[in-house]
Amino acid sequence: MRAQAERARCAPTPTSVSATLVYMPTEHQPVLAPELTALLAPQPGQTAVDCTFGAGGHARRIAAAIGPSGTLVCIDRDPAAEARFDRFAAAAPGRARFVGADYAAGLRTLRDEGIRPDMIYMDLGMSSMQVDAWERGFSYSYDAPLDMRMDTRQELSAADLVNEWPESGIAQALRRFGEERYASGIAREIVRRRPLQTTSDLVAAVKAGVPASARFGGGHPAKRTFQAIRIAVNGELDSLDDALPTAWGMLPVGGRFAAISFHSLEDRRVKRFLAERARGCICPPDLPVCACGREPEAELLTRRAAAPDAEEVAANPRSRSAHLRAAVKIAANAGGEA
Repeated sequence: MRAQAERARCAPTPTSVSATLVYMPTEHQPVLAPELTALLAPQPGQTAVDCTFGAGGHARRIAAAIGPSGTLVCIDRDPAAEARFDRFAAAAPGRARFVGADYAAGLRTLRDEGIRPDMIYMDLGMSSMQVDAWERGFSYSYDAPLDMRMDTRQELSAADLVNEWPESGIAQALRRFGEERYASGIAREIVRRRPLQTTSDLVAAVKAGVPASARFGGGHPAKRTFQAIRIAVNGELDSLDDALPTAWGMLPVGGRFAAISFHSLEDRRVKRFLAERARGCICPPDLPVCACGREPEAELLTRRAAAPDAEEVAANPRSRSAHLRAAVKIAANAGGEA
């Protein structure tokens, strides 16, 4: 009740909602943790950057591998993550540091400090703690205020988006960030029903905005809408586009990068970014001799994305959509940075 009261004080929308008591998992299960650790191959004394600390599931594995002489820097934009980090750091075997920022800004801070880590990794999307904190409004399964902010200090919330954006802007966001085929109908219903105050209000608008045949099969009809609004509120794809080149530029030759994504919009960005850096000559195929002189900067460690096996999916259903991609830096950046 204390957390609910505090949230009511800070939230930009009314919080007097009737929440149904539901089971919320308390034990965090990091996705693809053995696979991530194997691909990063951490060694004692190395420096690692965890761009999305969350509950520290991956960080614990990496900290154990780099040992007492290693350094682990953890980035997270969620203020609640800092308290979890403090508990983690108290038990960590080596040096640990927290940077409270989204990963694009956090990586720029570390780059400007001259930090050259041996590995950088990302676990993209929402953390389990954010999903399970019903009052933060990330899930369509709980009746809660429309919030969806990963950083609760930022101004824009889901309530601001659905109640203030024009219908065309909402529809564009649903198509771009949710790949929602019924974006126009959903946006029209959202605007017609304003003001929307809770996740249940949004779910009702979605159901009214899609054909009856689309409400059954293929998962919850509001899944894509919630994903799209969350991504738009938090600027997730822009942050990823900024963070990828920054992370790659920070790595020395021999450094490793890995990212776990949970939907195609993220995975495509990571895949294309790494594939571009693993690409060599770009001369026309009919040119007998290479004229571009381009050499690969990366060696892909995952030709195809690694995915959870059936055992992991059974133990942790949220891992079902996860894709892990990784690469090792084999040459200096095209701009000359090692």
